[in-house]
Amino acid sequence: MSGPTAGLREAIAAAGRLGVLDPRHLAATGTGFARWGPSIASLYRAAAIETPNRAAVIDHRGVLRYGDLDRRSTALARGLLRLGIEPGEELGLLCLNHRDFVEANLAAAKAGLDVVYLNPGYAPPQLAEVLDRESVTAVVCDEDLHPKVEASGFDGITVLADRRPDRDPAEHRSLWEVRRLGRRRPVALRPRISRPVLLTSGTTGVPKGARRDGDQSPVGALGLFQRIPYRRGDVFHIAAPLFHAWGLSQLAVAAALGSTVVLTRRFSPVDTVRAVIEHEATVLAAVPIMLQRILGDPACDPGAMTSLRIVASSGSALPSPLVTAWMDRVGDTLYNLYGSTEVGQASVATPDDLRRAPDTAGRVAPGSDVAVLDQDGRPLPAGSTGRIFVASGAQFTGYTGGGSKEVIDGRMSTGDVGRFDEDGLLFVTGRADDMIISGGENVFPAEIEHLLLAHPGIADAAVVGLPDPEFGQRLAAFVVAGPSGAPDGDEVRRLVGARLARHKVPRSVTFVEELPRTTTGKVLRRDLIERSSPPGGDA
Repeated sequence: MSGPTAGLREAIAAAGRLGVLDPRHLAATGTGFARWGPSIASLYRAAAIETPNRAAVIDHRGVLRYGDLDRRSTALARGLLRLGIEPGEELGLLCLNHRDFVEANLAAAKAGLDVVYLNPGYAPPQLAEVLDRESVTAVVCDEDLHPKVEASGFDGITVLADRRPDRDPAEHRSLWEVRRLGRRRPVALRPRISRPVLLTSGTTGVPKGARRDGDQSPVGALGLFQRIPYRRGDVFHIAAPLFHAWGLSQLAVAAALGSTVVLTRRFSPVDTVRAVIEHEATVLAAVPIMLQRILGDPACDPGAMTSLRIVASSGSALPSPLVTAWMDRVGDTLYNLYGSTEVGQASVATPDDLRRAPDTAGRVAPGSDVAVLDQDGRPLPAGSTGRIFVASGAQFTGYTGGGSKEVIDGRMSTGDVGRFDEDGLLFVTGRADDMIISGGENVFPAEIEHLLLAHPGIADAAVVGLPDPEFGQRLAAFVVAGPSGAPDGDEVRRLVGARLARHKVPRSVTFVEELPRTTTGKVLRRDLIERSSPPGGDA
């Protein structure tokens, strides 16, 4: 059955799994919303009322329960205001995945501060430009990341996180000291709708700041609960970086379900598998490159993660060979979510969808509207490739430096190209900016990369376009060998030539130790272009 009736049945089933109609949950949610308004703070407050002794966060420092987290974040919010930070000002958050990120994020919401989520991988000059552009008043940063803040020249308020109170005194206050200040000298906290800034995971230059106005609650993502079988009380291991939209959204989902979140400061395949097994995690939230590295690490046994019901992947393209390999070894638990920082969620692929078509981005998420348009902005029929546009309740307001994405009939451009099939499955061909024009032919790297990744001797691969005086651009492949060794350059070219058109065969093949990637796994193609060798053979 399809249509509105099926949608209603899905919604009712989701409500049952989530326990949202339980009177105790309704009462706790109402109380949280009344105190903190439409923010993530209301979700954590509701969970603290309903299950105060349940573990909210488990990290390298142990267990932090919902009740304690609620009290600590309230004290920290008061302490931040006592430092002279005013509601509506910008708080930079520069932390790895651990409890202090979560607590500072909640405290900012309670204090009415707008959070700028900073990438720990930024170099000092990049960090300096972002802090200045976003007019950041104060920064909460991990102690071991503080040298980057100092080198950036930031002269505002700095608070050190992930620091034990028994360490030697530091020049800057610690989170512990600011929390104690808030307990000693309370100040009134008034709900205010925060306007967070998420930095796009751009592959060149300084990332743009994408501001979101209004509701930060997961209302706009409720449709995902109909496609992904989350349950109240699930144990989440969020391996994806929390500063990114994907990790942050999964943190909100976990809070809405009163779930335990297991965090490790930095990703490693072994630590991820160990955390899932040790804490019997039922949900793993990751980006594709993490799944790829788990499968490729001989020290890991992915099949031992038997507690997992859901492996939710987003943040970058999910290669079809990885889809099949993961489900064959771990099970049919994989969900692929397609969207972006700017447009929010667009579609969800379930395990059934992925078994049928491993390269699909799935079906349009409930609450979203996705269209494939031609160059004149007109809708294209199923089977035709065009530009992907999305309307959802989670669209960003605009870039903080000015400008926005193209909007046609209320739908916002994702910057991707793709098509729908006759059954409503969405397929993303690639980034419009990544398209290579060689000899007048349009080539999208993803098709070639997926073919290469299916070879057992290739652990990773990327294809870029290099300047060519005759063809405009020529295709160059960069290959990471698998543990047993990769085919040579001629074999790589023959592999592509046997399956794809001649103009899609790379002219050069360069073997590298590792591909440069963003924290969400997107290949830094410009880095490859800049360091590529001249035409004429394998490196």
